[in-house]
Amino acid sequence: MEVNELKRSIAVCQKNMPNKRALDNELVTLQIQLVASRERLAVLEKNLEDPSDENRIRLLGGGDPEPEILAKKIEELELRLAEKEEKLLEKDLIFEEVTRLADRTKKKSETGKEDTLELAKKVNEYQAKIKDTTRKMMALVSELSMNQASAMKLQQEVKGKEQQLEQCYVRMERGEAPSEDAEREWLRLIRDEDRRNKEQLDRKEREEEEEHYLLPGGVFTTAEPRPNAYIPDDDTELPIPRPYGSLAPFKPTEPGSTMRHIRKPVIKPIEI
Repeated sequence: MEVNELKRSIAVCQKNMPNKRALDNELVTLQIQLVASRERLAVLEKNLEDPSDENRIRLLGGGDPEPEILAKKIEELELRLAEKEEKLLEKDLIFEEVTRLADRTKKKSETGKEDTLELAKKVNEYQAKIKDTTRKMMALVSELSMNQASAMKLQQEVKGKEQQLEQCYVRMERGEAPSEDAEREWLRLIRDEDRRNKEQLDRKEREEEEEHYLLPGGVFTTAEPRPNAYIPDDDTELPIPRPYGSLAPFKPTEPGSTMRHIRKPVIKPIEI
């Protein structure tokens, strides 16, 4: 394994050999350029430090004025400075006056703002009142229009009722009912009265029937009454009802609907 690893590393180094040679050549070239640059730098420094070189000096042109001329210029400058100071004082005074006027104007504007605010509040109140009044007027106008419409409708109804009344008079003169509605109402009243009379009769019949089915002991029954006593036919005794006792006569029940399925027997003749 170690031998294989060594062989592999040797092969890699052999592959990288051309690159190493190119890099070595580039390194040599750069070193040569560095040496040349340093030599050039040394020459430039030497030329710069040489005092005998005329190109290193640049003389300024012109001349120095005399003291009298300088004194006159100083006086002129002082006069100009005094004038500037006077103008500055004037401007300061003007500035102070303008500041006072601005303060007064500001105070007036503040008081005007308060007045304007009060006026704006009053205007808003008046506008609100106007809107409220306008709303009320609109409501009254709409109510008035509704009342007018209802009045017109009532007038039409009155005219219709008057015409209907005239027709009723005409029908009554002809011996008829005032109107079909009145006739229907009259027939309904008659029908209701007949119905009430019939109900009263039915009620009376039911009461009579209940009294018929009411036993002496207060027991109510719907069974048909059966005799439980008889009057003896013997002339020696008084005709007083006598109870049957345990030997009461038997009353057969009526034949039901199932009797139709029973055939009546045919009696055969007896042969001798």
